[in-house]
Amino acid sequence: MFYFEEIKGKKVLKSSILTGLNHFFTTRESVIKSKEPEYQDLVDENKSLICDYFGINKSDLISPSQTHTSNVELVKQNVSSYPDTDGLILSDKSKAIYLNFADCTPIIIYDSKNNIGAVSHAGWRGTAGNIATKTVEKMSEMFGSDPSNLRAAIGPAISFCCYNVGEDVYKQLMVSVRNQERLSEIRQGNIFVDLKGINKRQLLEAGLRENNIDVCPYCTVCNNSLFFSYRKENGTTNRHSAVIKL
Repeated sequence: MFYFEEIKGKKVLKSSILTGLNHFFTTRESVIKSKEPEYQDLVDENKSLICDYFGINKSDLISPSQTHTSNVELVKQNVSSYPDTDGLILSDKSKAIYLNFADCTPIIIYDSKNNIGAVSHAGWRGTAGNIATKTVEKMSEMFGSDPSNLRAAIGPAISFCCYNVGEDVYKQLMVSVRNQERLSEIRQGNIFVDLKGINKRQLLEAGLRENNIDVCPYCTVCNNSLFFSYRKENGTTNRHSAVIKL
C-alpha cells in the first residue's frame, strides 16, 4: 500500500511493501531534479534536506545519466558517474541513489535477506528492453538474490487510463512479456497500454510473488498536482525521483 509522509515538512510517497528499506518517491514539493532556473533553489534546498535526513554528504547521493536504455549497473566505491544507465543496484550502506521520472515507470526492488536495493527507470523503451527483468537477474547473479523473496514497488507513472501509443511501440511492449492478457485495449481507434502492468508482469515472470509487488495507484497525468508529467506539461524538465538508502 502506498502512503504519504513528510521529510522536514516536504511530502514524499512510500510503499509498505518495502519495510526495512529507507525509500521514497519525491513529489512536486520535494523535487530534487529540474533544469528549470526557477526550481534550482528548491532543488538545492531539498537535496540538502534529504542528505541531512540520510546522514550523508551530497557527494554520496548518486544519480546516473539516464538515456532510456535497459542498462543496469552496480554502484561502486569512488565512482559517481554512470553514463547510459537506467538501473542502479545499491549494496553500499554509506550511499543513497535516485533516478528521475515524469511519466516513465519507477521500480524499486529490495532484497531484505542480502540487504541490497535497486531502482530502475522503465519508460517504454526500458520496458520493451525488459529492464525490470534485467535488474532482478543482475541482483541474482551478483548477490544470489532469490526472486521469490524480492519485494518491489512500482511507483507513480502514467497509467492505463492515459497512456496511448502507436502500433510500433505497442508491438515492442507486448513482446516483452509472455502473458499479454489485460495489458492493452483499443478505445475509439486508439491503442492504450498498461505500462505499470507490463512491468509488474515482467517481475512476475522473473519469479517475484504477486503479494510482493505493490503498484502505485497514482497516474502522473491525472495527479499532475502531485507529480510531474512530461506529456501533460509539454516536455517539462522537472522530475520526481525514486530514492533509496540501505
